[in-house]
Amino acid sequence: MTLKIAKRGTVAPFIVMDVLRAANEREAKGDDVIHLEVGQPSTGAPQKVIEATQKALLSDKIGYTDALGIAPLRERISQHYKDYYNVDVPAHRVVVTTGSSTGFLLSFLCAFEPGDKIGLTAPGYPAYRNILRALGYQPIEIEVGPDTHFQPTPEILDNLGVDLDGLIVASPGNPTGSMLSTADLQILCAYCDQKGIRFISDEIYHGITYDQRANTAVEFSDNVILINSFSKYFSMTGWRLGWMVVPENMVRPVECLAQNMFISAPTLSQYGGVAAFDCMEEAEANVALYAKNRELLLNELPKAGFTKLAPSDGAFYIYSDVAHLTNDSQAFCRDILEKTGVATTPGVDFDSARGDHFMRFSYAGSFEQMREAAKRLQAYLK
Repeated sequence: MTLKIAKRGTVAPFIVMDVLRAANEREAKGDDVIHLEVGQPSTGAPQKVIEATQKALLSDKIGYTDALGIAPLRERISQHYKDYYNVDVPAHRVVVTTGSSTGFLLSFLCAFEPGDKIGLTAPGYPAYRNILRALGYQPIEIEVGPDTHFQPTPEILDNLGVDLDGLIVASPGNPTGSMLSTADLQILCAYCDQKGIRFISDEIYHGITYDQRANTAVEFSDNVILINSFSKYFSMTGWRLGWMVVPENMVRPVECLAQNMFISAPTLSQYGGVAAFDCMEEAEANVALYAKNRELLLNELPKAGFTKLAPSDGAFYIYSDVAHLTNDSQAFCRDILEKTGVATTPGVDFDSARGDHFMRFSYAGSFEQMREAAKRLQAYLK
């Protein structure tokens, strides 16, 4: 007898992970791969993070922590908002999580009821859509493009014809790297407060910007849920450590959910997280590397035929319209990997309606890898 699989387990795959698997299989056979598919920094965790975790490993039993996280880390995150953004965020509103992914789960479960409608941009991070569907919510994809800098506006939301219960916004965004201006973020926060829409601000790429600093949404509203992570700016992807800033009345509900579902974030990683904020110089050196990679690809990709590129204000992605090259981005990316060894991500991961003629390049790797990738892509499309 074959037992059923619950519908929540039949969500769409996170295609970038499928691409990564194919790239790893290629490497296992002895063929080289240049990884432009996954948003993972090529650098490791900062040195002081390593030292702090080594010390903790020798001196602490590494047991459970409070579900909301260790006090020194919550206090250090609170201080970061004062130092970096000049915004007061009380430590008791900070929730330490197992990466940003746990933050999204806790946010959705605490803020929405089954059947609620949550808006998210297309193109946008696919895990939002897939997690929402798995949990019984209705993701409402909001098509955005160059005319609004790939970000939502009140006008677009007014014309949806749907009363939203929530809105997820990332600035800088994935896959486009686009950012909201200070004024536009403030307007969007005010709009959501006025309409009773729960605003969830994905800020995991904060710190990785090139022409302007990103603003935090908690500067403009006490009702927003903010989600951030140590993965990108601090190069700590495998440490699985993130945080949330939640409204006052949501602290205890989030704590209860976290207690039951996750116990606590990894203890060793939390000790490392405290030290991460003393490593800004090292993190900024990484951002300088991304800026160099970005400049190279923005100059070289058009020479390979990738001429329609999204803004890439921040993060480490370039999103390209490739309608003049293909109408099947998945097959196109597979062919590029097979013939050049350059792994890229098809746009269908980020936009179910229009992604067949888009693709994403990640420039989180080394400068040498970016230069070689550009060379191979130019040869491929000669």
